[in-house]
Amino acid sequence: MAGQTMATLTAMLKEVYEGRIEDQKNEEVVAVKRIESSSENVVDTVGGKYVTFPIRTQRNTNISYRAEDTQLGANAGRQGNAAVQVPLKYGYGRFRVTGQVMELAETNPQAFASALDDEMDQLKVDIVKDENRIAYGVYQGENAALAKVIAAFTATTTINVDSTQYLSVGEQIDIRNVTTGSVATGVADVTITAIVSATQITISAATLLTDANSRVYRMGNRLLEPTSFSDITSPTAILHGLDPATQPVWKGNTTAIAGVLTELNMIKACDVARVNGAKTSVIFTSLGVRRSYFGLLKTDRRLVDTKSYPGGFQALPFNYGREIPLVEDPDCPPGEMFYMDETKIKKYRKRPWYFSDVDGSIFKWVNNFDAWEGLMKCYFEYGTKQRNAHVLHTGVTES
Repeated sequence: MAGQTMATLTAMLKEVYEGRIEDQKNEEVVAVKRIESSSENVVDTVGGKYVTFPIRTQRNTNISYRAEDTQLGANAGRQGNAAVQVPLKYGYGRFRVTGQVMELAETNPQAFASALDDEMDQLKVDIVKDENRIAYGVYQGENAALAKVIAAFTATTTINVDSTQYLSVGEQIDIRNVTTGSVATGVADVTITAIVSATQITISAATLLTDANSRVYRMGNRLLEPTSFSDITSPTAILHGLDPATQPVWKGNTTAIAGVLTELNMIKACDVARVNGAKTSVIFTSLGVRRSYFGLLKTDRRLVDTKSYPGGFQALPFNYGREIPLVEDPDCPPGEMFYMDETKIKKYRKRPWYFSDVDGSIFKWVNNFDAWEGLMKCYFEYGTKQRNAHVLHTGVTES
């Protein structure tokens, strides 16, 4: 996507536009604000930065009861443990301004500062908004996938997908096979030129795609984004290097509701976490499922006022012997409900997102161009020390 130019910045320059820029996009962020950030257990080892911690995989079962003066259990027992070392994921955001814009620093410092502040501040907003999408995961077990191609096509710039919710005009994308990562001719590093509808986009180059088992990814991101709640709640996916097929206690909890929301299903989800020694502290869900829950309360003629919870969050309460906030999020995938124990999940990072200035300046000259770039970065990963503490419901009917 092209950087800022004098033409695109004109509306922002103070000499021609005095008011604030009115944002036309949803900038609401919910999940990442509630997940604790921590540099604890982040280590530097050969090859990169890692999150490292032990997990308990089995109990000491050598507990015996015997008659008087008889031999105790034959062998002393011990806890079962496994070591986890998870590489951090490396996130980057870039902005670019032309040399002409840089000239404003001398001729009109205030206009330059206003333009640059907007560009840098909005990059921060865009990064956090994207991270909120990453936290949920659009499709379980499909790291970084943004949309599903719903039909094969030939020699066209029009692509039909299941949803355009997570796609944007100007975004550079790849369309790859979800299993192999292979890319069809013409669909690597193309640009979305238009969002035609809720299920259709156009791209910058005509392409041939005969494989409908394909996904849309941001260019180069496949398998490289941080772990999501969907990954954590998967009963089959390898997580933090541990395979639930060989460590059964490391299975996530996912239940396909495939129908109308009921309080009984919600209670069962909290029960699953409780049996595993966890305590559901929040339920994240989509706007449509929140409407379904609201309707459920109205049907039972109960009060449906939102309540305030720590951290400044407003949410509908779910009564499970105690009140659990049901928090709606525009970035949560449709029809899904995440029952999370926030004490069992962290965002591990070395430091927060920051502008790289290793040579003393955040501006880097773009070789062979009259332009300058800035780079934000963060090395982080979402992790859980108890995978079975969290539950996902899928396929909940939305109102």
